[in-house]
Amino acid sequence: MNYKTILNEIQPTTKEKEQIHTLSNNLIKYLNRILKEQNINAEALLVGSVAKNTFLRGKSDIDIFINFPLSTPMDQLKELGLKLGYQCSEEFNGKAEEHYASHPYLTSCIDGYDIDFVPCYKIKSAKQLKSAVDRTLLHTKYITSHLKEEQKSEVLLLKKFMSEIKTYGSEFKVGGFAGYLCELLILKYGTFEKLLENAQNWNYGIIIDLEDYGTGKNFNDPLITIDPTDENRNVGAALRLEKMVDFIIASRNFLDETNNDKKSDYFKPLNKKQKISTSEILKKFKDRETHTLLLKFEIPEIPPDSLHPQLNKTMESITEKLETKDFSIFKSDYWTDENKLAIFIFELNVYKQSKYIIHEGPKIWSKKSCDNFKNYRGDKLYSIDDLLVLTKERKFKTPESYINYILTNENIHNIKIGKNLKDLIIATYDLDLIENFLSNKNFENYSFKKDFLNFLDDFIYPKQYVKR
Repeated sequence: MNYKTILNEIQPTTKEKEQIHTLSNNLIKYLNRILKEQNINAEALLVGSVAKNTFLRGKSDIDIFINFPLSTPMDQLKELGLKLGYQCSEEFNGKAEEHYASHPYLTSCIDGYDIDFVPCYKIKSAKQLKSAVDRTLLHTKYITSHLKEEQKSEVLLLKKFMSEIKTYGSEFKVGGFAGYLCELLILKYGTFEKLLENAQNWNYGIIIDLEDYGTGKNFNDPLITIDPTDENRNVGAALRLEKMVDFIIASRNFLDETNNDKKSDYFKPLNKKQKISTSEILKKFKDRETHTLLLKFEIPEIPPDSLHPQLNKTMESITEKLETKDFSIFKSDYWTDENKLAIFIFELNVYKQSKYIIHEGPKIWSKKSCDNFKNYRGDKLYSIDDLLVLTKERKFKTPESYINYILTNENIHNIKIGKNLKDLIIATYDLDLIENFLSNKNFENYSFKKDFLNFLDDFIYPKQYVKR
């Protein structure tokens, strides 16, 4: 396949590159001048995809790291890093906001670009590592010294391909391939297409070790890619098995000769043939002949990387508890706008239980156990095979009754819940059947309507993105 047309669409334009590098250079020059004037022993450097020229058109977040000597106390590094970031942001009329990774850093919007000002330690090897962000310096240096100029285009093809099949990004909500991992894969296989040819035959636990450290056996992950700058780190540790499988299947689909006329479609947003409307989504759910509950609640003001693990943990715990109460879950998932709202979705095979349940007691061979059971449960006992049992009324006949029971201050301990979610989910939750929620006249006016309908469409038809 000739990728020239694709590259013309995804490579940054000459004007975009000039603007980005001019802005980056001006910011770095200003910071280094201030550092010198204030007699601060540190240096500002450009890192990340912009420094490596492996960023996609319109995806040019700028990472500026302020490097301090290893002798700098951590508290001083944090304080000075934020102070310098704010000072630079103010000088260039930016709008700044604090974030937190391994330690605080500042993000500022300047001239339409998001700039990260990150304090770190100036290290020469991973053995000197004091915080996770420090290794970014080593990564940038390794890629710029090893990645050939023509391979940068291959990285762009890979990033775009992965973006459109929803496997790009190592943040929790994606669980996919990090940008640095993409660059290492191109270094390993040479080109985008050769990577796909190999990936279609990957097995669980495949090891990629560019520097031949021989430490791959120390890891048990779906994809083991030893960091060339740190023999004891797997760059693919955050990659979920599901996303690795999606990439393998998409690679096979892309390389399928019967799919030649659709190859270019893999570098574009998925063109869903059917219009996604509220009525169509309702029709699809009705056809499934299941019952689907939506649990809507407000979310706290915390970073997405903190929010998503907590939402997933809570949703999975409620799912598990519903299963233990005999409400068979066909599928569950969650959606959030990452700003104000989250929605859990529980699709149930079994929606309403019978009035009574057979409660099993001890085997009849132990008189003492049977006597204790009788004293505790009363005398309405009988046997099934060699078990002593009791017919009793169920406490929860519908999933709503159980969810309403656990989402109280008294009973929330019954589930595993994200630490920042507890108070808000109890105070603000709303539980409804999907048909009621979507049919409500207010839904048509919700700002999140389009995004949520897309989520529901993906819920009904999963993995649409891996094929065209």
